[in-house]
Order: sequence, then structure tokens, then C-alpha cells
Amino acid sequence: MSTAAIATDAPSSGLGQSWPNATDVSANPHWHVYVFEKDGVRYVQVNDTNGGVHGAIATAGGQVLVLPIGKDAQNVTTATDPTTTATTSPDTVYADGTVTINAAVQPTGAVQMLVTTPCNDPVECSTRVH
Repeated sequence: MSTAAIATDAPSSGLGQSWPNATDVSANPHWHVYVFEKDGVRYVQVNDTNGGVHGAIATAGGQVLVLPIGKDAQNVTTATDPTTTATTSPDTVYADGTVTINAAVQPTGAVQMLVTTPCNDPVECSTRVH
């Protein structure tokens, strides 16, 4: 079953909560990832194993918007953001074919998250807002 099927088949609520009413779709056992969908927009939230909310994004039509949710919201960046400064190796915590989220715990304890979207059209890639 794909992540998209999980997200749309089961009702979910609680974006921003430690333990939302949603299926954990994390690609890594050290994280919890929850997906919510509404009106064609997919919301992806990343929590630690203790339920601490670290960050969230909204994505639709190849666009990504970083949401002001979680204690590391300021550390969630996109592949085109020049402020991406992870100093440790990231773990892939979520991937669904339209978006991938990698997370790296920094020496300070903060979590840096990098969000990428696949792009196969060089013209579209150079003009897309991430």
C-alpha cells in the first residue's frame, strides 16, 4: 500500500499535535511522520519518538510550503534554499514519490530538515518555487 493510500483511506486529524489521530508513515524507526490531506493539499508532520513535533510542510502540485509548526520549524528548508546547513548525515524520514524529507540531528540538538521534490523537466525545475 502506498503512503498516499494510507493518508487518504483513513480519517486523520491533529496536525501540530504530539500524537495525532493519523497513521505513522515514517520511513525511519527513529521518527514518526504523519500525513494529512485536505482539499488537494498534503500536510506532512515530523515528530521524534517521544512525540515532540519538529516541523511540517504543505505540498500540492509540486510546490512545497514550510509551515510554522514544531520546535525546529525554522530549520526546515527546501533543496533550493541557500540556508541549508546540516552538519550531520541525514536520515530519510518520509518519501512518497512527490516529496522526500530528510532529517539530521545537529550537535546542538536541533533538527535540520531538508525537503526535496523530484523534477525531470529542466525548464520546470529552474522556474519552480520550492
